[in-house]
Amino acid sequence: MTSPTEITTTQLARLIGLHGSPAVIDVRNDEDYAADARMIPASQRRDYRTVVSWAKEFAGQSVIVSCQRGLKLSQGVVAWLRHEGIAAQSLEGGFEAWCCGGQMLLKTEHLPPPDAQGRTVWVTRARPKIDRIACPWLIRRFIDPSAVFLFVNPSDVNAVAERFAATPFDIDDVFWRHRGETCTFDTLLTEFCLQSPPLLQLATIVRGADTARLDLAPQAAGLVAASLGFSRMYKDDLAQLDAAMSLYDAFYRWCRDASDETHNWPSAKP
Repeated sequence: MTSPTEITTTQLARLIGLHGSPAVIDVRNDEDYAADARMIPASQRRDYRTVVSWAKEFAGQSVIVSCQRGLKLSQGVVAWLRHEGIAAQSLEGGFEAWCCGGQMLLKTEHLPPPDAQGRTVWVTRARPKIDRIACPWLIRRFIDPSAVFLFVNPSDVNAVAERFAATPFDIDDVFWRHRGETCTFDTLLTEFCLQSPPLLQLATIVRGADTARLDLAPQAAGLVAASLGFSRMYKDDLAQLDAAMSLYDAFYRWCRDASDETHNWPSAKP
């Protein structure tokens, strides 16, 4: 039976990618991480030996801690976090159980280097519509919850990327871009190995909306309409991104939990 201070891999998998999901901290030692550098989606690496110095960063949050097998390292870190008044649990069975359960794993080969505060920094063209909102949503929900996004004039994206150590995306001639008939959202899914059925279904909707191929998914037309509406509602790109995060949260939950559900009126006849 799972302890009150533990969570199972199945329970955690249901929380990953959702708004308000707990912070996931990977405290595997360097040897174990070097043997398999993949990570639980949206997790962040921390050194268990310095938990005293970083524990307070998670005040007011729910935290899940994972080590290699869910034993001494995660148990100790959880105990310290709870001592600090933080709602923390360890992942039962740790990283090994997550892998054995066939859960989604994030490839870190192309993960941009973090800044001094541990955040990845990304830069793209100003006035986003679809792909440049969908990609930040994916990054914050499944790759780096603290990611920073810079929206600048199209002609300045590469120069800003160079001078501010940011990763450019959704422009020509960079790594994170459209490839063939797919869009940048697809590229992120491929390179980070985020290949769950709900995310792939969402990718089809995003691709249809972003590349004017509304025949790919009936939901694509609705995404176009909502996205253009958001772009008219907000002059500030960051305000638009913050507001539109809930739009992609809703589309993701539909893909994951409600795509077979229908609705009509009246819902039940006498």
